[in-house]
Formats: sequence, C-alpha cells, structure tokens
Amino acid sequence: MNNQRIVPHLWFDKEAQEAVDFYMKVFPESEVVTDVTFTDTPSGDSKQFIFNIFGYRFMAINAGPYFVKNPSISFTVLFKQSEADLLDKVWSALAENGKVMMELEKYDFSEKYGWLEDQFEVSWQLLITDQEFDDRIRPSFMFINDNVGRAEEAINYYTSVFKDSGDTSKYYYPEGMEPDKPDTLAHAEFKLENQYFVALDSAHKHDFNLNEGISLMLNLDDQEEIDYYWDKLSAVPESEQCGWVKDQFGVSWQIVPKIMDKMTEEGTPEQIKRLTEAFLKMKKFDVDTLIKAYEGK
Repeated sequence: MNNQRIVPHLWFDKEAQEAVDFYMKVFPESEVVTDVTFTDTPSGDSKQFIFNIFGYRFMAINAGPYFVKNPSISFTVLFKQSEADLLDKVWSALAENGKVMMELEKYDFSEKYGWLEDQFEVSWQLLITDQEFDDRIRPSFMFINDNVGRAEEAINYYTSVFKDSGDTSKYYYPEGMEPDKPDTLAHAEFKLENQYFVALDSAHKHDFNLNEGISLMLNLDDQEEIDYYWDKLSAVPESEQCGWVKDQFGVSWQIVPKIMDKMTEEGTPEQIKRLTEAFLKMKKFDVDTLIKAYEGK
C-alpha cells in the first residue's frame, strides 16, 4: 500500500528474523524493506524489520519476552474466487506447527474460510470473497471478556478520531446465537485513514485479552498530529512510554513521527544510537528533540 499510515507492529522475544523469513516464503508479493538494530535498549540490542506482505506493510521487533501475541488482533487476508489453490497453499504453510481455530471449509459467508494461529503466535483469517478489493489484508479486532459488546462503540470512536474514515458494513448476531447477543456485532468492516479494518464481538470465554503483543503504529507528519492522536488515544497513563499508548478499549498504539523511519533507514550506527537514547527517555515523542539528537546537536 502506498502511503500506509497505520502499520501493524508484531512483538517478538527473539524470533523476529525467523518469522519474517518465514512470511517471505509463505506469501507471494512479499519483501523486507528495512532491517535495523537499536543498541542498548532495556531489552538489549533490538532488531527491527519493516516488511510487506501483498504490498501491505508490517513491522516486527525483537524486544524480549514481555508480551505474547494472541487472536484478539488477527489479520484477515482476502482471496479471489480464482485463487483457491493459492489460499490452500498459504493455509498449509501457516498451519504447519500452528493451531487451527476454525477449520478451512465452506461457511455461509464464504466458499472457503479458515482461522488459525501460526507457529509465531500471529493469527490469520483466510477467505475467498466475490467482492472486488484493492488491499487484501485487514487487521481484525475481537472484543471479548470485559470488552464484549463494545465493538460498535469502538468503531464509532475510531471513525470520529481518524481522517478518511467511516463504516462500510455491519452485521449483527441473529437470535439463537447465545452467548452472543443480537445487538452485538458478528462482523463489521470500517476504514481508518483509507485502510480497511474488521471488528466483531465474541461473548465466548477467552483466556487472553488485547495487549501490546500486536500494536498499531501511526506514522505521522508532524508534532501537531502527534499531539492530536496522543490526546485522543491515550487512556491509560501508566502505559505511556516511548511513543506507546493504550486506548479505552485496550488497543495499543505507537504514535511516531514519519521521519523516524527515514532516520533509521538512512542513519549511521552512531546516529541511530543517539536517536535511540533520545526516544527511550520520552513518553510522547518530541520531533524537534529527536531530530537534534540524530544530527548530534
């Protein structure tokens, strides 16, 4: 995607390189964009990757055994009717040493659909659709446990905060789907910053919750945008650190200036070291201070 402003960020203990290499083999139209090491972080030397799958950007980092990814945020991948064999191939690769949550088969809503967690604890929903699409991959939120029933509230809030946003579809649970209630969302699609997302409620018992294992990084143009999104998305003061915030629904966001990608891609090891030392001291990022640190001023 060109100009992708919201980038999923995958947290790993030490397996980021292995995971990225794996995804490069599994998915067509994939590539590693950058490979950077941040030295002397609280987790030691942290290796960070930016990579594309089907043209959709992800970020991954080795940052210690602090957070474990789970299916509360998964990634829906769309396939055309003519791509059933490709779906099967991707599914088989992801399922190896992984865990299947919904078997790959025909459902009312798709000729072929399945939901699984791969060997690196990243969850994927693969389905065939007859709808036209430009972007195949859509981060998908599952609102569960104390959050169940809040999917529509979250969509309404996010679409009021983000630019170029809005609902595209909403489907509610029918009667007789207990414990899910008819006034809660079985499936909804919406757009933020011209990117597609999915949300649903699930009243079934789950032994996990939204956490920092998968966060969403906002690549922003300037300090004004950073201040705006920080104010709108930070609802848990104790979670504020190094550009990270947690919103009222438990979703973790990283609010960062777009120029940081350029500095880490083009910087010398010494410049990146100064940049790292500067941002580790911050909660909300100060763009001018980061640039001065990078330039050695």
